[in-house]
Amino acid sequence: MAVPARHTSKQKKRSRRGHIKLSVPAMHYDATTGEYRLSHRVSPKGYYKGRQVVKNNDNGNN
Repeated sequence: MAVPARHTSKQKKRSRRGHIKLSVPAMHYDATTGEYRLSHRVSPKGYYKGRQVVKNNDNGNN
């Protein structure tokens, strides 16, 4: 059975909502490229764990 809103205290209501929040993405410094990137992701330059896994074609042709 539902409890009327006036019977739920402010403390009870706020503690229930305490888990609703934003989380910070896990970023770290990549020494190979000198940039920050998300953990467990390939960098924009194509490096992962210090070695190049994706070749970039930066010659202007898409």
